[in-house]
Amino acid sequence: MIKWREDYSIGVESIDQQHKHLIEIAGRVYDTLKNQFYMDKYDKIVEILKELEDYTIYHFGEEEKFMKEIGYEGYFMHKIEHQKFIEKIQSIDLENIDGEQDKYLLDIFNFIADWLVNHILEKDKAIIK
Repeated sequence: MIKWREDYSIGVESIDQQHKHLIEIAGRVYDTLKNQFYMDKYDKIVEILKELEDYTIYHFGEEEKFMKEIGYEGYFMHKIEHQKFIEKIQSIDLENIDGEQDKYLLDIFNFIADWLVNHILEKDKAIIK
């Protein structure tokens, strides 16, 4: 499970709020994985992936706009990392998910959680230094 911690804060309220929402989405992936009452999780997985894709596109756009506004030198490398994340989410083959839903949920959760924590703590914090 991933939860918001104050050391994830980069000190820009709007971006911190967006990061909190991304962590909430990751939490829904985890909750779906652990929910034994969902016999078929496919529709829930598709719904979460769509929200994740839409919200990361929005968030990355906002973060990139902020980086441009402050003249952040690492803008282009940061933008490439954002694009790779979106491409990874878009490359998930929904047809393969149906047979091994829990495995895919765990893989998706681990990818999102690892990426968010590492990206926020290493890359996003560098924006405001």
